[in-house]
Amino acid sequence: MRHIGIVLVQTWRQTFGRLTPAGTCKYYPSCSQYAIDSFRGHGLVKGGLFAAWRLLRCNPWSHGGVDRAEDAHFRRRRAKAEHPA
Repeated sequence: MRHIGIVLVQTWRQTFGRLTPAGTCKYYPSCSQYAIDSFRGHGLVKGGLFAAWRLLRCNPWSHGGVDRAEDAHFRRRRAKAEHPA
């Protein structure tokens, strides 16, 4: 299933991705490479969610930087510590 996502990203790169000038991405790796890495590491659904979140973060007000797919995770609620009686 993850191959479907990878093929979609590669299709994007070969078509609309060519319209974006080289060197304009604020993040490393680029969003398309992040999506491919995310699909490979997390599968179609979870990787797709990580890739979508990355695209939402890519805006004129973001600072950019290094953001790797293998470091991606969803925040989990911390379990309440049990109080000793």
